[in-house]
Amino acid sequence: MSRIVLAILFASAILTGCGALTTTPPAPTPADFPGIASELVRRGIGVERIVSGDPGCDDVELARTAIGIDANGLDQATPTRVHFYIFRNRETFERLRQTVDACARDFVTDPEAFESVESSPFVVAGPGPWAPEFKAALRAAIEEVAGTGG
Repeated sequence: MSRIVLAILFASAILTGCGALTTTPPAPTPADFPGIASELVRRGIGVERIVSGDPGCDDVELARTAIGIDANGLDQATPTRVHFYIFRNRETFERLRQTVDACARDFVTDPEAFESVESSPFVVAGPGPWAPEFKAALRAAIEEVAGTGG
């Protein structure tokens, strides 16, 4: 009997050491674009004309991270072109964040109306103005799908 108890204690110690008995869920990781699109739709934002590699400018490095969409919904009746920049991790986000603003000069006709929301590792930018409910839902969706920020 003592061998069985010893084996159970040993197995419990190994499982505990490996984290198999922990009840704490793993930290959420950033979502991929299908996850982002699902969250947008769940919050009432329509997603159409999805183009991978569309940064809105000629920046090759941003094109690797960018997805352009037409979005509308809630109080944003007219579709607007929105560019998602999905960076690999927080370091890349911090290194390239300012290049999004420089890129926006190519696709924003009124600099005063430029809109963006961000939550590492994501930046979403486009010509505005964006309607208040639309922008709030977009911000909430991006914060949700960012997880721990890469």
